This record gives sequence, structure tokens and C-alpha cells, in this order.
Amino acid sequence: MSATQDAIDDPASGAVAAPSVRRAAGAVHSRIIPLFVASGAAALIYQVCWQRMLFEGFGVDIESVTIIVSAFMLGLGLGSLAGGELADRFPQRLIALFAVIELCTAAFGFCSPDLIHAAGRFAVNHSLLEIGLLNFALLLVPTTLMGATLPILVAHAVRVYRNVGVSVGILYFANTLGAALGAALTGFVALYYLGLTSTIYTAALLNIGVSAAVWRCLRTEHV
Repeated sequence: MSATQDAIDDPASGAVAAPSVRRAAGAVHSRIIPLFVASGAAALIYQVCWQRMLFEGFGVDIESVTIIVSAFMLGLGLGSLAGGELADRFPQRLIALFAVIELCTAAFGFCSPDLIHAAGRFAVNHSLLEIGLLNFALLLVPTTLMGATLPILVAHAVRVYRNVGVSVGILYFANTLGAALGAALTGFVALYYLGLTSTIYTAALLNIGVSAAVWRCLRTEHV
């Protein structure tokens, strides 16, 4: 990445270096995009599965849907703010931050079935509002982690590609594509063949795979 960055930052490199710089930046995107597709797929797998788990405590009604959607929207918003702040503070460690966030998300994913069931048992004698707030707070943790990934990767891509529009567009497309694939595969395939808990574990394994791939790229300086 250092050679690419030097070529971009050096105004004396001129138009001759531009094609190689663009090719190097495109190579960076080609490595990051599949990872962000997988990350987006894991996020929607979690959303679908956690909503199914909340059905056990609330039934299939508007309350359970409201909790999961609100937690995801607020968490993604808070995560975006936090991710932007982290990107500003640690501009040389953006990819490492992304890898750590993926690992933390995976850790919560593995624990989430037990945590959600424990929260349900703990709040069984409490009001519907208290149960809802407890589950909302619980899900706010991983959704905030998920929300931090996009601004961190955008900051990294902008440093390499020097084009905010292209970087945001490509990464947002990758994340949305992954989300669509994750939702479709969960609803039509995974829940049928794997069951609820195993599907969640599959999403956690996706996060671990993304993190491992990022660390491998870091070691070989491919990103």
C-alpha cells in the first residue's frame, strides 16, 4: 500500500504514473469488496435470526419487529459516528480496526443465542416495556460494531483511491449486495437446513473468516 500511496501523493509522478496507481487502487478494492460483501451478509443473517429469537418473547407482532429494526438503525448510526472518529484518530490502522471489529462481532454472535434467551428468562416477570428495553440495549452493542465498519473502510479506500464518491459507492454497493444475499440465504436456505442457532454461528464464522483474511492481507501488505 505504501508504494501506491507515495505515487498518489507525489505530484511529480505525473500522468505516467496515473494508470499504475489506478490499477493498484483497483486491486485494493477487488480485495476489500468480497470481504465487505461477506460482512454485510453476516449482518443480515444476524438481523433475521435475532428477530426470530425475539418472536419467542414477544410473539410475531409489531413489538419484536420494532425492537430489532430500531436497534439496527440506531446501532448503525452510532457505529458510523464512532467509526468516523476512529478513522480520524488511527488513520494508519484502519484495516486492523476493521479486523478487530469483525472479531468482536463474531464473539457476540456466538454468545447471542444464550444472551437473548437469558435476557428473556431474566425479564419474564417484568413488563413488556422492560423486556423490550433490555433486548434493545443488548442488540445495540453488535449493531454499533457493524455500523463502524463502513466509515472505516471508506476512509481506507479514500486514502488509496483518492475519490470519495467511488469509494463510498463501491463499498456501499458491496455491503448492500451482501445484505441482500444474507437475507435471502437465511430465509430460504439456512434456517431450513441448519436451524436458528447454527445459522447464527454461521454468520459468526463469516465474521471470523473476514477478520482472518484481513489479517493475512495485512501480513503480506496486500491492502
